[in-house]
Order: sequence, then structure tokens, then C-alpha cells
Amino acid sequence: MVQSLHSFLDENIQYLKDNGLYNEIDTVEGANGPEITIAGKRYINLSSNNYLGLATNEDLKQVAKDAVDKYGVGAGAVRTINGTLDIHDELEETLAEFKGTEAAVAYQSGFNCNMAAISAVMNKNDAILSDELNHASIIDGCRLSKAKIIRVNHSDMDDLRQKAKEAVESGQYNKVMYITDGVFSMDGDVAKLPEIVEIAEEYGLITYVDDAHGSGVMGKGAGTVKHFGLQDKIDFQIGTLSKAIGVVGGYVAGTQELIDWLKVQSRPFLFSTSLTPESSAAIIAAVRKLMNSTELHDKLWDNANYLKDGLKKLGYDIGDSETPITPVIIGDEKKTQEFSKRLKDEGVYVKSIVFPTVPRGTGRVRNMPTAAHTKEMLDEALAAYEKVGKELGVI
Repeated sequence: MVQSLHSFLDENIQYLKDNGLYNEIDTVEGANGPEITIAGKRYINLSSNNYLGLATNEDLKQVAKDAVDKYGVGAGAVRTINGTLDIHDELEETLAEFKGTEAAVAYQSGFNCNMAAISAVMNKNDAILSDELNHASIIDGCRLSKAKIIRVNHSDMDDLRQKAKEAVESGQYNKVMYITDGVFSMDGDVAKLPEIVEIAEEYGLITYVDDAHGSGVMGKGAGTVKHFGLQDKIDFQIGTLSKAIGVVGGYVAGTQELIDWLKVQSRPFLFSTSLTPESSAAIIAAVRKLMNSTELHDKLWDNANYLKDGLKKLGYDIGDSETPITPVIIGDEKKTQEFSKRLKDEGVYVKSIVFPTVPRGTGRVRNMPTAAHTKEMLDEALAAYEKVGKELGVI
């Protein structure tokens, strides 16, 4: 290795370790369900985004196996050559129906969606108003577009109104977009979409909602935009297919005109091989489950409320989450790392989240209850929280 590279890596890795910022990666042996096995030990799993338990659903597994028999394991080409299979068309039609839009386009990941959609529409002559707590993929998508990025205080509607007014009335920009997560993944709070739409209509803003943590969770499963009944008011609905849907990929939903444009201009669509056919088939089956029944959605929320109530009774600070995402805020980065390790010792797997994912001094462990957890599993987790919290002086 070149010495300059070695010096850079050695110095900076050690810095992260010394400051409680280095993330150790554990390998899960087998499926990522409500219980997992790591190094031969069983844990209650509270770190997965598999909100509805669909990643291990038997129906979806069979659908995927059948698709492999019919289509093989890969699409064989990018979508614009001959990698668009009939199952991709069915997938996008199903997603559009699910989101209540004219059309949808599927991508290989939710991260790809934000890299694709923002830069396909916005450019150096435009401005993007972006909530300060937006996901990293939104931030990177905004940078790629080369548009002027104007940071907006988190869910601060007065700040949004003022900055929208300044951007529009300056006359400097051809287009102005406002981008927000639907559900914010670190705190579990929900974007104020009705107020956002009101401001957007007043100033002619393009509206863009990344609902990665809202699809399958909010709006009886259809997402945060549907929760507020604003399907006809939001220009871009973005979602992932790897969290509540349980598979992999992402999508953009909107008007037919918008989707037509993305299919000829967005680079991840043009230059990446299509979603695999078995993934597409499993996604279709998962989305249809959500459209046909709220059973999994309702169980998720029941489990989430049960865990939240238990943590609050123990005296933990769980912030102001409005969703199943349940942070336990510790603060100090090193103590947060220690807290997570002690929970692991007690058989509860919940990862620490520290700077730069969250601001310094707001370290937390983030609990992700799912529809697949039993009350017995959650009680076991709460018992561990009580023991470790008292031991470390957190409660």
C-alpha cells in the first residue's frame, strides 16, 4: 500500500475508535428476522428495517422461487436495451396503484432513486430547499444535480416559508424544489406535509417526499403522503422496497409525464442492470398483501406502542417519535457504544447510532420493532433495558 494512503487510513480509523465513532459490523448467520444468530448466539433483533416481517415471509419466498424458474436469476441487461421484462412492467403498474399515482419507475435501491430523480430534473440554474435532517442519499442527490442547495431548519415551516419566498422572489432560479423525508429515520418524526403543500402552492415549489420509512408503515401501509391524503399534491413520491416491503430496490411514483422523463434521463435507470426478476415478483406479492389487508401494519403499530410504553415506564428518553422508530437517547458517544454492547451481552441486538449519522452529543440506540415480534420477545428486551439502564446509570 502507498504510504500516504496507509497513513491516512491508520490515523483516521484510530481517531474513530478513540472517539466511539467506529462501527463494528456483525455477520448474521441465517435469516434477518425478529430473532437473529450472531457467532452462534441468539438475540432479540431490534435493529432491522424489516418492519412487517416480509423479508422472511413464506409466500414471498415461494413467489421468488417460481420467478427464478420462469425468468432465471437476472434480467440480463439494462432496462433501455432488453432488460425490461414483463414482470418489471407489472411491478411498476402495481407500485403506481399502491401509491395512488399515474405511473412509477423502479430502481435498484432507494439510494439510487435520489441520485436518479433529483439530478434528472434539477440543474445549476435551479435551487433546492432541503430539510437539514434529510437522509444522506438526498444530500448526495442534491449535490449531484449542481443546483443551489438551501438548508431549511428541521420541520420549521416559518423557515421554509421565508427561504421559499427569498429563493422565488430573487429571480435567480428557473425552478425551486422542496425535499423532505416523509418519516425521519433517526427520530421517527413525520414531515408536516399539509403545511408544506400549502407553502409549495403559494410559491410554486416542486414537492419531493422520500418516504423510505413511511411506505408500509404510514397511511395504513400506503405511506405518509396517503396518510395525509395528498397523492395529487406531491410531485415526487420516493420509496424503498427493502424496508417494510422486505425485498430490495426503490421507486419513484408520480405523473406519467414525470416517469417518462426519468426513464430517458435518469442515469441509474439508463446505466444499471434491472432489478432481478425474483425480487420483482416478491415485491409485487408484498405490495399486494398490503393493498389487500392491514393485518401486518396493525400488528407493527401494536408492537411499537407496546415497546414505547415499556421504555417510557422505565424512564428512558425516547424523543418525540410518531412512528415505530423508537430511539433511546443516551447522549455521549462512548456511553452510547457501551450501552449497546451491554444490551448485546444481555441478548438484545440494537445498534448504537452516533455522529456523523446524528449530531454530536445525541448518540442513541434505535429500536425497530416489527410485526414479526411477539410480546414475549419485547418483554425480554425490556427486561434487558431495565437491567442495563440501572447498571450504567441511564435510568
